Amino acid sequence: MAQTRRRLRSSTVVLGGMGVLAAALSACGSDPDRRCVDRNSYTLGDGYKVVSDKNCSSGSSGSSGSLGKGKSRSRSTDADWYYDSDVRNGHAEHGTFSRSEAVDRGGFGCSGSGGG
Repeated sequence: MAQTRRRLRSSTVVLGGMGVLAAALSACGSDPDRRCVDRNSYTLGDGYKVVSDKNCSSGSSGSSGSLGKGKSRSRSTDADWYYDSDVRNGHAEHGTFSRSEAVDRGGFGCSGSGGG
């Protein structure tokens, strides 16, 4: 009996390769990992205090509270997005405030502990 080998068509190989590439890219979106932090809260060893995302959602940084009857006071929160950081115990460090730099550091927007 003659042994026959099945030969893959080039279109099958290309389509299979495209599927693998699509899966790899969809696993890492174009947006890097981000946390909303208070820029005024930095401490050596801990980093920036992570605050609620709603503090970073508006176009302006910082927030103010109301005391009632038309009076308001300014809080000392200077909130901003902090990208690709290590988060521990409610604090973020070793990141960047530059979104474009975070994407450049992480390749296709991947963040985490892969490669260096």
